[in-house]
Amino acid sequence: MDPIFSPPLHRQRHQFVIDFVKRNKPKKVVDLGCSDCSLLQKLKFHREIELLVGVDIDGANIKKKMHGLAPMSTDYLQPSYDQLRIELYQGSVTQEDARLRGFDLVTSIELIEHLTLADVERFSEVVFGYMTPVAVIVSTPNSEFNPLFPRPAGFRHSDHKFEWTRAEFKTWALKVCLEYGYEVEFTGVGQAPPGQEERVGFCSQIGVFHWLGGRQDCNMFFGDDAEDVFSYTLLYSINYPSLHDNNILQRVLVSEVLYWAEKLKRNWIEEKTGERDDTYTLYPAEGEGEECLRASERHMEMEDRQTAACGAEMKNPGEHQESELFWTNGEGQQESCKLHRCVSVPLAVLWSCCPKLSVLSGSLRNLRHVLMDNPEVKLSQDGSAVLLNDQEQDLEEEEKDHDDLEDSGYAVCSHSADPEEDWERNV
Repeated sequence: MDPIFSPPLHRQRHQFVIDFVKRNKPKKVVDLGCSDCSLLQKLKFHREIELLVGVDIDGANIKKKMHGLAPMSTDYLQPSYDQLRIELYQGSVTQEDARLRGFDLVTSIELIEHLTLADVERFSEVVFGYMTPVAVIVSTPNSEFNPLFPRPAGFRHSDHKFEWTRAEFKTWALKVCLEYGYEVEFTGVGQAPPGQEERVGFCSQIGVFHWLGGRQDCNMFFGDDAEDVFSYTLLYSINYPSLHDNNILQRVLVSEVLYWAEKLKRNWIEEKTGERDDTYTLYPAEGEGEECLRASERHMEMEDRQTAACGAEMKNPGEHQESELFWTNGEGQQESCKLHRCVSVPLAVLWSCCPKLSVLSGSLRNLRHVLMDNPEVKLSQDGSAVLLNDQEQDLEEEEKDHDDLEDSGYAVCSHSADPEEDWERNV
C-alpha cells in the first residue's frame, strides 16, 4: 500500500501521533503493539515525555530493536533538564498490568484488527476500564477503502481477524465511550483520490478518545486499595541522562567552569601581549590587606547582586585580582613551600560571563558549594575564584620574575602546596 501514498501510510500514522504529542504534551505515553519500536524511536525525541513505554506480545521482536532506543552520545555530552525513562514489556493487551495505569496517552496503531472480536472486548476493558488513560489513539484499516487497491483480495494482511467499515468502527467506539466515560472524535490518514473522499473515507481510520474525567481526576482515580497486578515481563529499561541527577549536574558545572576559566585566562593573556607577560596575581604588600579582605567578602556576597551589575564591574579576570582575592599572613610573609604561578578567575566573573552556569547553579553560592569539594577544580583560599596554573614560563624565568616583583614593593600571590616534611625527624 505504501507506494500508493506519499508520505507512506505508516509514516502518516506515526506523524498523526507525533502531532498529537506536540499539541497536548503528555508526560506518560505507552504504545500498545509497539512491534519494531519505530514509533517509540520517533517519540523519544519529544522530551515533554518523561515516561515512554512499549508493549508487544512478541518479545523476540522487541529484543531485536530495543537497543535503538538507547541514549545517543550527544545525550551524555549535552544532558538537559528533561527527564526520560523508556521501558519495554512483553505482554498481551488483553491482560492487566498496574504499571500501565494512569498514563496521559495510549496509542494502538493498526493493532485491534489482529485480535479476535472476543479479545477486542477484553482490550476495551483493559485499556479504557483498567488503564484509564487521559487520551487514547486507535487506528485500524477502513475496509471501504480496499476496493481502490490494485489487487483487492480479502484482508490487507494475512493475520487480520477483521477489517471494519467506518460504521462498524464508530459503533464500537461509541459503545466504549458510553461504558467507560470517554468522548471520541473520528478522523484518519491516507487520503482517497479526488472525488471519492466521501464515498470511501480514509485508508486508515482513527479514533481519538478523551476521558471525560480529565487528567487530575485520572490521577485521583487510582487511590483505591485494589491489588496491583503485574502480568508483563520487563525486557528493557533505560534512564536518559538528566541534569536532575546531581552527579550529572556536578559534572556539567565543573566542565563549564573549567572551559570558561581557561577561555577567560587565554583572552586576558592575549590582551597583555606586548606588555609584561606576567600571570602572577598581585596585591599591595603593606597597608592594604584589609581592603583586599573587604573586596573578597564582596565576592562572597555577589549572588545578592544583579547579574548585569556583576558583568559590568568585572569584565576581565586579570583586572580584578590585584586587590580582591588574595592576602598573606600578618607579617606579610610566605611559608617555605613550592611556588606555582597561577591565574585567578573570580567565580563572579564566570557566573556573569556564562549564562549556562547561572542557569544551572541558580546562585553564586550554589556554584561555589559544588566546586569546593571537587578535586578537578582548584579554588582560592576564600573560595571566591578558580586558580589556573600558568606553566608557559620555565622555572628560571619564573624565579627571576618572582625576585623582580619582590623588589618592586609588591608581594607575590601564589598558590602554595604543603611544606615538605622532615622525614628523618619523624622516623
